Amino acid sequence: MPNPSRAKSPDFSGQPNELASMLSDLRRAKGLSLRAVEQATGKMVSNAYLSQLENGKIKKPSPNVLQSLAEVYVVPYEALMEMAGYLLPPKRDGGRRKRIAAFAIDDLTAEEEEELLKYLAFLRSRTPR
Repeated sequence: MPNPSRAKSPDFSGQPNELASMLSDLRRAKGLSLRAVEQATGKMVSNAYLSQLENGKIKKPSPNVLQSLAEVYVVPYEALMEMAGYLLPPKRDGGRRKRIAAFAIDDLTAEEEEELLKYLAFLRSRTPR
């Protein structure tokens, strides 16, 4: 039986959960297994460690780990550093944020990226923030 005192509590900024989800989404978007990422990072990030990152058990991975993952996932290192809480988010330009998820797909055209952004805007319009 689950222990009510161990119920999920909100994190200090929400960033670790966002980072966990993003890392999992990026890996899946690349079609990589945990072991494949371990190999791609030259065993800098073990599959067990990555699993803990993706499940939110490790809240703040080291910058070295984030650098390795950024290279494998082909995403901006700074974006992962920001999500881990090492960097402050940049000032918004016209309401646009970094599009880290779009970078996970290597062959995404500008038109496809724009359509994804429109779909995301639609989804957000349906959900109160």
